[in-house]
Amino acid sequence: MSTELYNQIFDQSIADYHVHNSVHQPILNPYEKNAFEHLLYLKNWIDTVQWHLEDIVRDPLIDPVKALEIKRWIDRSNQERTDVVEYIDSYFLDKYDDVKPVAGATINTESPAWAIDRLSILALKIYHMREEATRPDATPAHREACQRKLDILLEQRRDLGSAITQLLEDIAAGKKYMKVYKQMKMYNDPALNPVLYKGK
Repeated sequence: MSTELYNQIFDQSIADYHVHNSVHQPILNPYEKNAFEHLLYLKNWIDTVQWHLEDIVRDPLIDPVKALEIKRWIDRSNQERTDVVEYIDSYFLDKYDDVKPVAGATINTESPAWAIDRLSILALKIYHMREEATRPDATPAHREACQRKLDILLEQRRDLGSAITQLLEDIAAGKKYMKVYKQMKMYNDPALNPVLYKGK
């Protein structure tokens, strides 16, 4: 599957979310649960909901109790996001399990799934920057500035897509190898967050 198809799935998820544009709407993943596409759609849906939670919590008039509820929701969302990234990396580990690294093979600075994570966030930036670049009630100067930013984001997506493609080709050829370091988030763990374990 190409990164162009990854982007299509991300764009589909974002468009589906904006049908109702509510952080409370349930996900309706159109892909079979055991399909790789299912993971990509789920990944972006989590990102999309979190994007809008981050907008909501920045309302200067938000009720502090509501803000705390959303902050804890964002924490849970970050954990879910990390879990899905690790599922995606597990897919690639299985896919390339039989590949033997060649002499001099190197490891990349990030795993394929964490690069795909950035591609998912870019899809959201592009969607919302395009909204701003075409917003009827904005000034021409605002729209022009946002269009320039949109052009850069689109270039960044092309470059990142090419880099991910090259990374996967190198892993398939044994020129690169991958490791998955399970993320050890400490703030959600009552055994690792001192505020939580000291309060017991």
